[in-house]
Amino acid sequence: MKPHYVHQFFALITFSLCTALPLQAQTGLTGTIVKETGPYQSLLIGTAQGLFRLSERAKPEELWSGGLIKKIVSTPQGCYILTDQGIFFSRDLANWEARNQGLPVKVIKEIVEGKKQFIRQVQDLKDLEYNPADPAMLVTASKDGVFISRDGGLSWKSLGMPPAKTNGLKAVAVANLNGPVVFATHGIYGVYALSLGETDAASGVSSGSSSQTKGTSVLKWIALNQGLELHETTDNPDEVGDILVDQSSGKPRVFALQTFRERLYELDWDAKRFNLLYRGSDEFKVQDGLIRLDNRLLYVQQGKLAQFPLAGTIPQDKNTLRWNAEPDQIQATLTKAEALLTEKPLAAALVPSSTWASSGAVPVILSELWLLQEPYGQNDSKPNLKTALNREGLYLPVNHALDQKTLNRYVQILETKKLNMVVIDMKDDYGRLRFSPQNPGISAKGRVFNPVNLEQFVSTMKAHGAYLVARVVVFKDPELYKKEGGKYAVWDSSQNAPWQGYYENPDGTRTEYDEKWVDPYSEAVWDYITAISKELHERGFDEIQFDYIRFPTDGVNLNQASFRWRDPGMDMESAILSFLRYVRSHVNVPISIDIYGANGWYRTGARTGQEVEVLARYVDAICPMYYPSHFEQTFLANNPPELRPYRIYNLGTLRAMAIARNLAVIRPYMQAFYMNVSYDRKYYNNDYVLRELLGVQNAGNFGYTYWNNVGRYDEIPLPETRLTSGPALLFKSTKID
Repeated sequence: MKPHYVHQFFALITFSLCTALPLQAQTGLTGTIVKETGPYQSLLIGTAQGLFRLSERAKPEELWSGGLIKKIVSTPQGCYILTDQGIFFSRDLANWEARNQGLPVKVIKEIVEGKKQFIRQVQDLKDLEYNPADPAMLVTASKDGVFISRDGGLSWKSLGMPPAKTNGLKAVAVANLNGPVVFATHGIYGVYALSLGETDAASGVSSGSSSQTKGTSVLKWIALNQGLELHETTDNPDEVGDILVDQSSGKPRVFALQTFRERLYELDWDAKRFNLLYRGSDEFKVQDGLIRLDNRLLYVQQGKLAQFPLAGTIPQDKNTLRWNAEPDQIQATLTKAEALLTEKPLAAALVPSSTWASSGAVPVILSELWLLQEPYGQNDSKPNLKTALNREGLYLPVNHALDQKTLNRYVQILETKKLNMVVIDMKDDYGRLRFSPQNPGISAKGRVFNPVNLEQFVSTMKAHGAYLVARVVVFKDPELYKKEGGKYAVWDSSQNAPWQGYYENPDGTRTEYDEKWVDPYSEAVWDYITAISKELHERGFDEIQFDYIRFPTDGVNLNQASFRWRDPGMDMESAILSFLRYVRSHVNVPISIDIYGANGWYRTGARTGQEVEVLARYVDAICPMYYPSHFEQTFLANNPPELRPYRIYNLGTLRAMAIARNLAVIRPYMQAFYMNVSYDRKYYNNDYVLRELLGVQNAGNFGYTYWNNVGRYDEIPLPETRLTSGPALLFKSTKID
């Protein structure tokens, strides 16, 4: 936020804040919320339940309760809140109005008592900012489009999508640099800028366009990545999480902060280059929420508020600085305030009383406060998440669970390797049910094949303390695909038949992929999967894990795939969210999902519709498949190359936790198999798997699953194993407890 304007709005509101809020009566804490922070005697707190004000009253005062608060934005006109329901505005913090006209909408399908109904929601918005030189000019972004308003959010127009190859926008900003310039950051491809000129050039632009027309000229997004540190072994900058436009000194200054490494920059607009201001020493650290506070930059970091002094910046009033709260004081205030709330703070505005408004004290506006919490510490409302935490196990091929003798081998592996979880197929990659259903509706849609004796299997595993996860392959289903003449199948619009992906060989022949897909929009498919999940939970499974919870991605004829069950306004993301909401409404059990490794690494739902940032709100655990063999073989293979498995699993787990904002456990699948690719041919051995494990452990050790499709787990490390070869870096004295 921009302190230059913030105080003008809040000074208009009478809070009667001469008395700080007592905590002892309600919480047992001594002292007051704002004891250390001078004039800051009121807090606006945004949580998952809405916006609250803490003042001298006996309990938090609810100001808005329509959803989750992501960000508080204050302008001279009033207060905006960015929420999971869109953008809202108030002049007095009492009366709120939606400011979403022209923003993209997603349609969520619900089935209530057998009848379809639809919920229209504003697409997930990533950021909201205003132009300090023209506060009525606002910018926001969805995952795949930037939008501008020139009337304080009363109407929005599209500025298109920067020319990135995938969706994945993160942050936006707007500044007057010889005319308005809009900035947008992308999770893979860096920073883009669009110069609008002196007049509004936003009309008539489609949401998919990367340029727009102003008269007869075309205004285009340009890449703005010079000076930004690159992601290792790639040609792209690592993600820029926030951009701040500050006009405190009169002339606009543009600052940028990278998400996953502590790098702070200032933009030289004339040179179209970012200049490095600060480089932290840690290889990985998450930060976001960049603001200007007096003569420094402040940002939210893992576990603390960090600051960077701006050289040559002197307050106009020497007395002002002593009244501006220090980061540790602000953090202490938030910690005390947290005790009064049922949900953890996600955004905040530390507000000065009217007594101090004339002194130069300005509100401190903070977002991304989940970073101050211990990992998964903000999820009191998701009890199933805590059940899913700290599960370490392996995938058990279902054919190895058909007789007790074979099963006992895996019981021994669990005990020897100190594992506490088993994942097993109950609906496999070929759509076959690997148990005998008691619900006839399940049998009618599926085919039972070599079923496990479920009662015996569950009894054996529970006797050895195993947490049981039923893997259910969802939308890849050859059995349901062919039922009733392809009623549930993805449809080929050109052939008027069930769609089948294929690739073309050099000789002109076609080879079909070994995948057959059912329609993810179909509520009949949802009902089938829900019935399976419910029965498996009732018969002893602790968690349901959905795999192939995505759309088809392979085939030169992918553009011919059509979805007959798709209702108007729905897209891939809304189909997956609607499905998860439907399951959640019928089954109270931890739910996990498997995703592509790239979708866990980058902030994008490209190709699959699996957008971690959104899915994390609906599931308890996310399981990225970070198999080193499946990435480009040069990816993170910098020196020493032996450490590549460690890097992929350590950084991948940390990145996914940050993208998910700790709303879902990140429990990666670990490669415990050899693949005939260049890196594995040279480096695959027992230490390869151990390095994967150490990577996950050093990322917090919240869980993992070994994957070997044939169930051979010779390479997974014993608890006392140390590295036996390769570079000693990081591992010389490491022991797995």
